[in-house]
Amino acid sequence: MGTADTPPNPLISFPLTNLSAMTLPIERDQRRFRQIVRGKVRENLKKYVSHGEMLGRKGKDVVSIPVPSLDIPRFRFGDNGNGGVGQGEGEEGEAVGKGKGQGQGGAGGEAGAEHYTEVDVALEELAQILGDELELPNIEPRGKATIEAVKSKYNSVRTTGPESLRHHKRTYLKALQREIATGAYSPDNPKIIPVKSDKRYRSWTDIDEPLVNAAVIYLMDVSGSMTDAQKELVRTTAFWIDTWLSSQYQGIERRYIIHDAVAKEVDEDAFYHTRESGGTRISSAYKVCAELIEQQLPPAEWNLYVFQFSDGDNWGEDNQEAFGVLGEQILPHVNQYAYGQVESPYGSGEFLGQLAKEYGDQHEQLVLCEIEDRDAIYSAIKTFLGKGR
Repeated sequence: MGTADTPPNPLISFPLTNLSAMTLPIERDQRRFRQIVRGKVRENLKKYVSHGEMLGRKGKDVVSIPVPSLDIPRFRFGDNGNGGVGQGEGEEGEAVGKGKGQGQGGAGGEAGAEHYTEVDVALEELAQILGDELELPNIEPRGKATIEAVKSKYNSVRTTGPESLRHHKRTYLKALQREIATGAYSPDNPKIIPVKSDKRYRSWTDIDEPLVNAAVIYLMDVSGSMTDAQKELVRTTAFWIDTWLSSQYQGIERRYIIHDAVAKEVDEDAFYHTRESGGTRISSAYKVCAELIEQQLPPAEWNLYVFQFSDGDNWGEDNQEAFGVLGEQILPHVNQYAYGQVESPYGSGEFLGQLAKEYGDQHEQLVLCEIEDRDAIYSAIKTFLGKGR
């Protein structure tokens, strides 16, 4: 400790300490705000899932969603009684501005029944809320479908290294210790000049950690009986599937296959916006899917998920060929195969029942679900993801 005339030791009096203390209330308010947002999202999750009330993605890991009745603190200025002092033309007592008017129609004067605030929510947090609300089990990756990845972690300090990695705090402390030990330190002139032996550098350790990969293959019938309304059901369902699977794996590969009487692999945009006029042969999509797995996504290296969406139509003579490809070349190699049948005014809706009759309970990785409308998406997500495979 120094006397009243002694300059304060820079190590004892450090202005950033007070600055950090000042930021604590702000951080506490931010945490509280995030808790409120999370509660509102949880409260309205079923509506978001069922109706897709997302205002759009705002990046790779964040979405923007409308949260109802979230009042953000702000200043509101009143009219200060009957008004203030003004200058300009007009006599005392004369009304200023437009009157209220008595006309019909035009702009409304009443506040809305419910207000919405657009907030950004991380997909990881959204997935956690989804898992909590639907009680989804964490996925256990299959066997050898892991790859060892090397990750560098800065967790040590050493005496050599590049200047870009110099640890300035450790260097300063080492120099101070040397100055004090040799008697060169003067409280009246606390100048610390590090020498070469004082310098310390950040160092890293290479850590091998498993990188678990997953591939999701989406199949969809795009024949004339599948309307835009059915495709929107598929899009909303696929968004939540992606959100959950992305929270369970470090890497997700997405592939898209469309078909009518013939099938082909396409990109995501074409998957949701292509419409064909031909008939329906589901076996064509299964063949492309099986070929994709064999040539590009070997099951020994990937956790595979196949989600098929259709209105239930298929050319009757094609069923046995489709079942043969599905049972022999797809089901044995995937973590899960899920068939979602969307209700259409033009589709027969027969394929779901035929799948159930053909396989029954023979394959535990087979999941079947009907998606009649938007309100059914919530339960469909739980059906698809509830096995934890």
